[in-house]
Amino acid sequence: MATMFTVLDRISWPGSSDRANEDACGASGDWAWVIDTSIFPGTEPIMGERSDAAWLAGFASRRLSDLAPNADDGPSLIRHVMEEARVAFLAVAPDERRDPVTWPVGAMTLVRRRNESLDVWSFADTTAFVRGPDGVVLTVGEAPGLRQFEAAKAAELLEASGATPKTVTQTPVFQEWLAGRRQRQKEGRGLALLGLDPSAAGRLRHEAVHCPDGAALLLTSDGFSALVDLYGAMDAAAMMEAALTSGLEPLAREARRIEIEVDPGGKLYPRFKESDDTTALLLRV
Repeated sequence: MATMFTVLDRISWPGSSDRANEDACGASGDWAWVIDTSIFPGTEPIMGERSDAAWLAGFASRRLSDLAPNADDGPSLIRHVMEEARVAFLAVAPDERRDPVTWPVGAMTLVRRRNESLDVWSFADTTAFVRGPDGVVLTVGEAPGLRQFEAAKAAELLEASGATPKTVTQTPVFQEWLAGRRQRQKEGRGLALLGLDPSAAGRLRHEAVHCPDGAALLLTSDGFSALVDLYGAMDAAAMMEAALTSGLEPLAREARRIEIEVDPGGKLYPRFKESDDTTALLLRV
């Protein structure tokens, strides 16, 4: 099958050297995706990798690579991958890991180009930036709104706990908030997420945007889009221009510089990790 996309660059860095990278990205046929997963802090892995979230990201990305070229519907494709992940996980899960609160979940953006239209399906706060041949950049996804909510909550919990972004996830106040959020997820009342509940595929966000030949596409995890939607270091158009001109690594390095040198304490940019996993996939249509 002829591919619709040329991969210009890709990058995927863990937030720190002592943690697994829980992101993934890929392209196959006329499909491409970025995945950003997480697990409840302190949850021991059972799937043979450093983190069950890293396992989920890798599993989903590999299965998308295999299945996408013959798929014709985004939600059905994602539901199929989630069903396979659920079977694989529950086949080895001990009793104490059969509670969905302890299961890996994630954000995801999946795109498919047909003719001059780009379908964008998303869970949570991954983003598709689409730059047309005219240079106009569209931002597709829920990340900006979700970022605003999360930054406000991070500021509240950092102040309440006296912690820093590096230590806040170990505090009782954070874990109590996250447990409540995961409980709502379990009951189907939270955000729809990539994970082991295939029914979530029925609540995918969908948008279709114009995408002619010559367009450029940047799929990012929130650790990369933070340059725009949290740190305000540049706007989406400037980020796309920099990516196309100089590649993705200088942008990832700038995000790290802000996190580690400018605001390690989370005072300027409240967040739940000092440095998040940082993933981006740059494509030419």
